[in-house]
Parts: sequence; C-alpha cells; structure tokens
Amino acid sequence: MTEPITKPITEPAAETADRAPAAEPDAYRQAPDQVAERLGVDPGAGLSTRQVSERAAVHGANQLSEPARRPQWLKFLDQFRNWLILILLIAAVVAGAIGDISDAVVITVVLLINATLGYWQERRAERSLEALRRMLVPTARVRRDGTEQVVEARLLVPGDVVLLEAGDRVPADGRLTVAETVEVAEAALTGESQPVAKSVTTFDHTSITSVPLAERTTMLFMNTALTRGRAEMIVTATGMRTELGAIAEALRTGTEPPTPLQVQLDSLGRRLALLSGVAVVAYALSALVRGESLSDVALQAVALAVAAIPEGLPAVLALTLALGVHRMARRGAIVKRLASVESLGAATVVCSDKTGTLTLNEMTARILWTAGRLYDVTGEGYGTAGAIRIHGTEDASAPDDLHDAVLPFALCNDAHVSGGVFIGDPTEAALVVLAAKAGVDADWLRSELPRAGELPFDGATKYMATFHTEPDGRTRVHVKGAVDVLLDMCTGVLTEDGVRALDERQRDELLAVTGQLGGSGLRVLGAATALMDGTPSAFIPAALPGLTLVSVAGIADPPRPQAREAMALCRTAGVAVKMITGDHADTAAAIARELYIDGDVVTGAELDRMTEQQLAERIDDIGVFARVAPEHKVVIVRTLTNRGHIVAMTGDGVNDAAALRAAHIGVAMGITGTDVAKEAADVVLTDDDFSTIVQAVHEGRAIYANIVKFVRFQLSTNIGAILTLLSASLAGLPSPLTAAQLLWVNIIMDGPPAMALAVDPARDDVMRHPPRDPGERILNARRLLAIGWAGAVMALGTVTLFAIARSHVGPDTAVTMAFTTFVLFQPFNALSARADGGTLLGRHQFRNRALWLCLAGVLVVQVAVVQLPWAQAVFGTVPLTATQWALCLGTASTVLLAELAVRTARSALGDR
Repeated sequence: MTEPITKPITEPAAETADRAPAAEPDAYRQAPDQVAERLGVDPGAGLSTRQVSERAAVHGANQLSEPARRPQWLKFLDQFRNWLILILLIAAVVAGAIGDISDAVVITVVLLINATLGYWQERRAERSLEALRRMLVPTARVRRDGTEQVVEARLLVPGDVVLLEAGDRVPADGRLTVAETVEVAEAALTGESQPVAKSVTTFDHTSITSVPLAERTTMLFMNTALTRGRAEMIVTATGMRTELGAIAEALRTGTEPPTPLQVQLDSLGRRLALLSGVAVVAYALSALVRGESLSDVALQAVALAVAAIPEGLPAVLALTLALGVHRMARRGAIVKRLASVESLGAATVVCSDKTGTLTLNEMTARILWTAGRLYDVTGEGYGTAGAIRIHGTEDASAPDDLHDAVLPFALCNDAHVSGGVFIGDPTEAALVVLAAKAGVDADWLRSELPRAGELPFDGATKYMATFHTEPDGRTRVHVKGAVDVLLDMCTGVLTEDGVRALDERQRDELLAVTGQLGGSGLRVLGAATALMDGTPSAFIPAALPGLTLVSVAGIADPPRPQAREAMALCRTAGVAVKMITGDHADTAAAIARELYIDGDVVTGAELDRMTEQQLAERIDDIGVFARVAPEHKVVIVRTLTNRGHIVAMTGDGVNDAAALRAAHIGVAMGITGTDVAKEAADVVLTDDDFSTIVQAVHEGRAIYANIVKFVRFQLSTNIGAILTLLSASLAGLPSPLTAAQLLWVNIIMDGPPAMALAVDPARDDVMRHPPRDPGERILNARRLLAIGWAGAVMALGTVTLFAIARSHVGPDTAVTMAFTTFVLFQPFNALSARADGGTLLGRHQFRNRALWLCLAGVLVVQVAVVQLPWAQAVFGTVPLTATQWALCLGTASTVLLAELAVRTARSALGDR
C-alpha cells in the first residue's frame, strides 16, 4: 500500500497514473481537520476544478472495476472438462460407429444441454458485480470551488466534500465533518440490525489494532443510507478502494468449491473408464483366443463398451435435480444451480446471518418496566396484534393502566405505523406499536397534543425531547433516551404509590433492571416527563428541569417463529448451525439462546487476533460470530471448508455476498435480500424463512439417495453384462447375447425404470440420520460389493441357463432365454437397488407407482420382442413357451433373493 496523498496534490497525472495512491485507511482514527489537511482540502470551499481533474487521473472513476473477461467459447468448452462427460462423448462416437444413431443422438443432445446449463451458471459472478454497480448512487451533492454542485457519483475523488440529508444514499466512503443527529442504516454492509448513530467526535482507538466496521462511528460508507439528520463528509475512498469495493474484489477473485456430487461423478467417470477399457480388452482377447472372427469380436466388443458406460446418467441426473428444483420452488426456494439441491443434502454446517434470516428484521418491544413492575409484551414486528402481560404470567392483559407509562414513547417519536408498515426509525416504530398495545393511538395523540418545540436526538446527548403546551399555559416535556442519561436528569420516579423522589436505592434498582435487560440482548430506552412553567422557548436549548422517570422499554429483533422448530430439526439431522452477524455480541448471544444455538461467542476483534490454526482448532465449538466484517465471513466459511465440512451460508446483505460465493451452497433471502446477495447465491428463499433451508436439506438428501439408487441399478447391470460375456467366453461358450440384444438391454437399463428411480419419494427417516461423510464415495465398499454381487448373480444365472438350454432346446432358443433372463433380472435388480440401506421388502417398496408401471412396461415390451415376428427378425429371438418364460422369470428373481441372503448374513454378523 502506497502512502496517502498529502496536500496539495501537484504531481502530474502522467507520473502518478501507474501508482494510484491508496485512500485514507485510518481516517476514522483521525480528527476531521487532520483528514482535510492530509487530503489537501478546505471543507468550507471543497476541492478546486484543477484538484478534481488531477485526482481523477490518479484514482480513476468512482465505480467498480470490470472483471477479466474469459472468451465465451472457452467458457462453453470448459463444461466438457470432466471424465464422465469425455467418456460419454466417446460413447456417442462409438454408438454412431456401430450404427446405433439414436443412442448417439440422445447422448449428444443430453451433453449439449448439460454444457449449456453449466455455461449460464458461470455467468453468476459477472451478474453479482453488475448488481453491485446498479446499487451505486448516480449523483451526489458536493462542494467544489466554494459552491454547491450536483455531479455524477462516478466523478467523485478523494477529498471531495459531500453533503447529505436523511434519505440519501452515501456515494463513497468518507470521514464526517458535520453530523447533526445523524443515524445511518448499515445492515446491508455490516449486519447491524439498528441504525447506527454517527458523530464527528474522534474516539481513541490507538490501543486497538482493528476496529470493526460497525464501530467506526465517524465514517460513512458507500451504499449505506441516512435515516436521520444532516451530514457533510470528506471522501476518503472511491471505487474499488471502498469497503463495498473490497466486497466486489472478493466476488471477482473468489471461487466456488466443487459440489460433493461433482467430485463424486468425476471419480466415478475415471473408474468407469478403467472398467470399460479392461472389460473390452479382456473380452476381445478371450474371444480371439477361442477362434472367433475378428469382425464378430470387434462388433461385440464395441457393443460391450457402450453397455459398460452409463450414458443415461446425465439425463437421469438432470431429471432428478430438476424435479428437486421444482419441488423446492413450490416450498419457497428458487434454485439457480441444479447441483446445489443435492449439495444441501450433504451440508454439515449452516452458517446463518442473524438479521432478517433467523430474526424478523422488525424491531419489537419485548419488555416494559413501569412503577416497579416488569411486563412481557407479546406479538412480533410492526403489527399491533399482541398484549402486555405481567412478567412471567399468562394473564390475557396487564391489570394496570399503562397510559402514563407509554405516553412519552408515543409523543416523543417521529415514526408512523399503519397496517404493519412503518415510516421512520425502526426503533421508534417499535415504541409506537408498544403504545398501541397499551391502548394509545400515537397519531391521534399527536394531533390532540401537537408539539410546541423539540430537541432532536443527538448521539452526544443520547436523548430526544418534545414540548407540548398544556391548556393552562404550562409546558409538558416528554423525553426518551438512554436510561443512565435520563437518571442524571430525573428527580422523581413513578412507583406503585405514585411519583416519589428518586433516591440512590431506586437508582441502583433501575440500573440493575436495565443492566439485566441489556445483558439479555435488548436495546433499552427510558421515558421521562415533567410539567414546567413557561413556554418551550425558555427551555430550548437549556438543560431540562427535574424529570420523572415513568418507564423503561426493552426492544429487540425477535427470532422468526419457525426458526426454533427448524433448529431442532437441524440438531436431529446432525447439521450444526452457526450464527454470523455484524450485531453486538450480547444481542447475538441472546438470540442464540432463544434458538438453542450452542457454542462459544466470538467477536470479529477476537478473530483478528487468532491465527488460522487457532481458528481451525476452535471453530467447531463456536456457535456465534458477532461484530464481524465481510472478510471475516469468508474466512469462517473457508476454515469450515478446510475442516472437511460442507457449508451452506445464508444472508441477505451486500456484506454477505462474498461468503455466499465462497460456501458450497449460498442461500439468499428473496424479500429482504439485496440484488447482490441474490446474484451471488445458489438458492433464493422467496419467503425469507430459515425453515425452508431445512426443507431443502431434506430434499437434497432424498435426491442423493435417488442418485445412489440409479447408479447402483445401472452399474450392477453393466457389471452383469460384462461378466456374462467374459464368463461365457472363458467357459468356451458362444456369446449368450448378440450386439443388438446388448444395446436393447442398454435401452431398458437407461430407460423408464431408471427414470422412475429419479422420482422415488424420500424415506421417512431421511432426517433422522447425520449427514453423510463429505468424503464418502457414491460407490463405497458396501455398494461396490453389492454391485459386484448382483452382477455376478446375473452373469451366473444367465450363463447357466444358457448352457443348459443349449443342450436341451437348441442354440436359438438358448440365446432367446438368456436374453430374456438378463432383461428380467432388471426389475428385480431395481427393487434391490431401491432398498439401498433400507428395508428390502418393506412397505416403502410400494410407494413409487411410477416404478411399478415402468417395470410392468418392461415385461410387456420384452414379451413383444420375443413373441412378435417382426421383432424376432430385429433381435434374433424365437418364441418361448410358458414353461420357458417361467424358468427365465424364476432365474431372474435370484438377484433379489441373493441380496436378501447377504443382508441376513450381515445382520447375523452384527454388521448393519
């Protein structure tokens, strides 16, 4: 990082363009005059036209840089850099070479569709950056050459003096020089759920190595918004040097880890390539040694190669994922990346943002203290439904008249609430709702008791006051603010016996109550009032007279109602949940307790002091990360990934975007989420409901189970075909299956039964098991044994029946019986594969109507192939008798009986 610019900037642009100086990195530590001096600007006059021109040449435009563009044709070709895809391309060529044009066309079309989908998915990073650019403010009000001007925001440079009012978005990062009752909504950048009070006063941060973004109260940041007050700032960073620019850089350079399914399929492709090559070479050598003609061996070997490759896998995989996407859309989750559905099923950790994800992002009064008694406030958000009850009871409503307790909260307030929608500050809106639950209509009350004057909220004084003229000419003042500040201004307190003098004992009790409420994560505000002689002008801006403290309110952003149930289901399913938020540690810990999120609470400052190794050792025991910056979220996600976890990250703000991309599965909120978060995510929740994520985990597990069933079903048939040809050749027998028959088996294998497995309903216990090991292969040792065993049984049954039939009914009938037996093995094989890890003959087997219809269809088609004359000419079959059909069917059923025998043996040995 180069040295900051010092005044005046006089270097020629040609000499400085190659080393665009860094902006002021520590402006929040410096006084306004220091920042102005270092940036060579008079805040009262602004930069000169010459200075703006010179700095623009050094710093460039105040916009996000374009990512390096990879040629589109290369992006498309990248989709074919996969073992399985390459093998299937070879299969398409082979199928075309032996005249099977339909297989070649189908395989090619499927691969092109998959490549096209992947190509469009890779444009998401570019769209994320484009969404960031759309969020930039188009114009800004600045002071230049001693006059106020409106300029394009992209033309701002460090040193510019920007003027802002409530409702304005901040066009760049800057140091405040004027801040009149300024509050800024920074949730999208920092995760802070409440507007942050800003001031010009420089705090002593010299002893702190890193100050969290949310605590830099003298700074304004690009794309945040003023909710209150008037401000002036000196621009300290523009474009990619802003905090928003740092997020954009992380998005541009960040990479997404491959999904577990992608890793599995790549491994599977390499294995299948090896298997196919070995099988073809072994068969060709044995057939040539036995004396078969080279042309016959070549044709049979090519057919075997095609049969050994599961060209139907991409189609069935796409169908399985697409159906999962459709089901998730009906449940409120839009999946942008097909593989993300399956990845959610493998998730071991869900890193969730707090504000708007686990919570409603609607400030709500939860506790009211008045006259020495605590009350619970029911209801959530900005709807007025709810009641005020005595703390710890289930009384329908509070027995006391709470009008006096909430009156200051209603009148000393600028917010308006109607129909669950508010205008103004969210905390003030929560107080309006509190008043409504106590029977006080704030809008009506303000019209009856209009203000005669006010002291706006100030971050320095920490209170707001309004003045109202009484009928007798006196003035009533209502004040709300920090309780400790109000206590210093109070001489009385409202008790059960009326107003009493405030003594030390009562002061200590009140501080204890507010400390307890604050420790539970609530934002605590007090309300006080006084009746004074004279008009408001006599007290503004002088110190207020002795006040009477009437009430204290505890406000929080409550958890979503469905979040607790979803957390419980996550625990049952073995999925850890970690809260990651920019909010205060106490607030985050309180919400975590309500949601039963276990683990330590660690702040961003503590993360900065940890080494990578220390974080890796502790991260599994941490439940809450509070006061974190965007870069912390990425570090957390990557540390979990390096620990072997499959990470799902949820979020809604700009500050979440980089972490959403770094996670295996990024989940954005559709209602409250920013465009940046939605573009960076793989899944968008239309209902912003955390419980939808749990439903997605359920769906992902079901999808993976169906993929396993299909792979096991198809590969066991492949192995059966290979072993059938090899064992017949080694036994000195002619091939029991012709090339045409092998291709027909391939169609049956890749066709309706496999597709039906893609829509298999989830088992009832799918969420009662821990996530599968991320390193577990689709073809683990148990499944490989099952596949090999099933293939061996099919080969043994087919070859044995073929050998016996040759000596009794002749070669043509023997070939037809062998062909029919091998085809009939597939319905029984499908039932066996479908029960992978479950009950072999349970009720679950009858829940997939599509599968049973497909199996019935296979039987009907096979009868036609064997019995109809025109089909006999195509497939080289002859008619079979009923007895011969029964023999074929009985032999085929042995694959199911063999699976049952293996399971019985494993159970007896204690291996389940």
